Amino acid sequence: MDSRDDDLDPDESGELEDDELGSEPLVTVEITGLSIYTHHGVGEAEREVGQRLVFDLSFELDRCDATVTDRLEDTVDYGDVCQQVALVAQERSFGTLERLCAHVADRMMDRYGVDQVSVRAAKPEPPIPLPVDEVAVEVLKERTD
Repeated sequence: MDSRDDDLDPDESGELEDDELGSEPLVTVEITGLSIYTHHGVGEAEREVGQRLVFDLSFELDRCDATVTDRLEDTVDYGDVCQQVALVAQERSFGTLERLCAHVADRMMDRYGVDQVSVRAAKPEPPIPLPVDEVAVEVLKERTD
């Protein structure tokens, strides 16, 4: 018998109590490096010509039955998450990355019922006259109700 088994005491029915098995795992969904061609920016040229933005986002799931069932229906479809980011980023033009990130966060909260989401959008080729690897904005949004 493994020494770890000594710490687990079954109840009278022979089953382990929930608190002895541990709590439900916390599941964080992360998407990194989602590259989307968009038309956002303060300058007219940025909005007209467009540019590539790279998105990173993460949120925790309140409940994720897929840790037990191993079924896609019991978690978030990552492909759908990416598609939703693309829809928000391409359905209209925003002047600032801050506003764009806030809209993406709102979509994640509405669609997936999450309480908090972090969205980062980066411009790998920003239209500024100095050498910069990228400029980025990150918005962390929490449900307030």
